Amino acid sequence: AMADPETEKNVTELYTTMGVYLGYALAQYSEFYQIDHVMILGRVSKGKGGDVMLDTAKKVLMEEFPKYAHIQFHTADDHFKAVGQCIAAAALPKVREVMPENVAKYLVCRPKVQAPLDPGFAPVVLGRRKYMEAVKQYPDKLDWSLPRSNGCGRYSLPVFPENHPDVDASIYLAGNIIQEMIWQRSASGLVLAGPTKICEAVKKAYSKGGMYEFETKQMPKVCGTPDRPFMVSIVGSVYELPAGSDQPEVVGKDVSGNRLAFDLGKSDIKTVAIQDGNVLYSKETEWDVTNPDPQYHFDAVLAALKIAKDKLPGGRVDGIGGSATGIISKDNEAVWCDLFPNVPPDVYREKVLGIFPRIGKALAGDVPLKVINDGEITAVAAAQKIKAGNIFGISLGSSEGGGYANAEGNLMGWCNEMAYIKIDFNPDAVTNPWDGGAHTGCAHMYLGQRAASRFAAVAGVKNLPPNYVFGHPDTLTIKHDLHAQCLKLVQKAMQDPTQEPQVRKIYETVGVYLGYAIAQYKEFYAVDHVMILGRVPKGHGGDIMLGVAKRVLDTEFPDLSPVQFHTADDHFKAVGQCIAAAALPTIL
Repeated sequence: AMADPETEKNVTELYTTMGVYLGYALAQYSEFYQIDHVMILGRVSKGKGGDVMLDTAKKVLMEEFPKYAHIQFHTADDHFKAVGQCIAAAALPKVREVMPENVAKYLVCRPKVQAPLDPGFAPVVLGRRKYMEAVKQYPDKLDWSLPRSNGCGRYSLPVFPENHPDVDASIYLAGNIIQEMIWQRSASGLVLAGPTKICEAVKKAYSKGGMYEFETKQMPKVCGTPDRPFMVSIVGSVYELPAGSDQPEVVGKDVSGNRLAFDLGKSDIKTVAIQDGNVLYSKETEWDVTNPDPQYHFDAVLAALKIAKDKLPGGRVDGIGGSATGIISKDNEAVWCDLFPNVPPDVYREKVLGIFPRIGKALAGDVPLKVINDGEITAVAAAQKIKAGNIFGISLGSSEGGGYANAEGNLMGWCNEMAYIKIDFNPDAVTNPWDGGAHTGCAHMYLGQRAASRFAAVAGVKNLPPNYVFGHPDTLTIKHDLHAQCLKLVQKAMQDPTQEPQVRKIYETVGVYLGYAIAQYKEFYAVDHVMILGRVPKGHGGDIMLGVAKRVLDTEFPDLSPVQFHTADDHFKAVGQCIAAAALPTIL
């Protein structure tokens, strides 16, 4: 009708009326939104009538609301008006990392010891070795520093020249190694020095919208400075980079007196009561870390500890030790702790940051309290158990927890969030639910109970509920209870002679992962001993897993210094970290 001269005049009043509505609506919206520009899309605004509508809206603002008269109106051609929103929607999903062919030819390497249930597994350590061999003839280097409050990480990577057709391999590997170092030690920022093209590309990868945006968003929280963004800078010379440094931390080794301890995993709360080194009580209590109510978490941990407290003579508590995933400050604050993934940030600061001191006070008043990262307590437990240093403790439970004690048996002050480290360069490797699918091949899915649940159906575990089969939506969330129950079915199947020949392939596969992962870790850690704890290696399957890991190291890495594997009885595997945590507080 707007195109018909006989009806245009009357129909124009319809668009004029809508323009009045739009003008007053924008003035109303401006009370809550700071508006400088308005883009009008949709079929109603198509054609001459749309122009009438916008002109009327502008007139309303100018005459009735002069303070909003600065608002600029924007529109587009009729095609974009109709489908512009749909076109914009195409940009919404974040595309997962992609490995170009000129990168894959160096980094995707097949291992000598194959993973029975994962034939595409391409160990990161082998890819790095192949790359280093290819680039050794070139003099160029990319250097970087990763400063943090208690030290600084440093690395120097040989790179292809900027004009080399395979320079993308240098850029990709630099991003990968930086990511690994970040999750080993934490970092408040990244400082780069080296070829301009490579520096700029790595900086882009660690910026908003880049491949490692997840890390840049998490590190401020990990470092306890959530309001301070992760900064990336480029300096002109390697001599301008902050120097590498660490501050080793001495931890308690005394278990005298009446002590309580807890170890918080993503599936359960472990508690122990100890008197003069003797374990009087230990228990594992399941809980739901996805609950968004911090009071639920406070009550669950306190209730479990109260039961343990009742087992001590007279209920007297001299000290409380604990471990939890994430970053725990020297003041026992849960600076960044992924045990509470659904607690809103403002509530986290108010209710979760100080949760451990509050639990300690509610339980036993002002007795000494010491809480550290669960990976670090694994190393402490290992050092106490075998009386040695240069030891890497690995807990294979809900995920992979890791920690390292140096030659003196002291911690390095690193965060050791090993679960976020990539160990598989297979371009089609599995994603994980914690980073929203940003990365593939991270240890979350390879060295914990999800490794068992991933392959349970493939290995023929009987009586597996349909929602336990990997790929079902229930298996792809951050909730852990389903995977914990699936692991129990896997362990039960290992005791069935009719299922064991197939189900053991799960443990053989995880053993392959573990062997190559340890070789990868040895680049950054002087490892002479490895202690394996956690529920995954319990039983006969754990022995199979360690045997395969040893075979990997012997077969593929004869050049590496030998590693001694240590384990313990199933009870210590389950609660050994908790027992070690009891020694953390110093009783005056």
